[in-house]
Amino acid sequence: MDKIVDARGLVCPQPVIKTREAMKDMTEGTLTILVDNEITVQNVMKLGNYSGFNPTSQKLSEAEYQVVFYMKKGAVTLQHNALEEECVPDSRKKGLVAVISSDQMGTGSEELGRILMKGFVYAMTQLEELPETILLYNGGARLSTMGSASLEDLKTLEAQGVEILTCGTCLNYYGLSEKLCVGTVTNMYEITEKMAGARLVIRP
Repeated sequence: MDKIVDARGLVCPQPVIKTREAMKDMTEGTLTILVDNEITVQNVMKLGNYSGFNPTSQKLSEAEYQVVFYMKKGAVTLQHNALEEECVPDSRKKGLVAVISSDQMGTGSEELGRILMKGFVYAMTQLEELPETILLYNGGARLSTMGSASLEDLKTLEAQGVEILTCGTCLNYYGLSEKLCVGTVTNMYEITEKMAGARLVIRP
């Protein structure tokens, strides 16, 4: 049996509590939780991970997100009552902008460069302080599109509140306009504005 929990407009810990209530009498199926901000996504994702349901998240619009728990019959649900009282703080570092202009890192072997770039994007997910914004342009635009090896890591970052912006002109140039899978399309003015206003810019 599938269920939907509408937790939009609720403040922590209410979305987590409503999700736990919906989980109680579910033995299999999908549980979809609708929320309206990235930090609530982070809190609900944490509950799903503790419970062993391998949750996924998706940004539906500017102020609407969904988290999906995949519940299989016979799966063990881990108890973690303290989660009802936990609200994960915003772990983004204000003014930290990551700028990625290629799908490869460094010069030399293209294959090695792509491996290094995948490692770089993954490493960002492990930082104690995440970037506030990631800007993707030129070859870096490929990272946020269908088939990218870094797609799941970028989705993880977005679910934790990181703004993912991909150059629209670059997507058009590479024929990827219909294949964007994470974040939103941006333009050169906004890219310049984000970089100019950053307190710290990091580049692979």
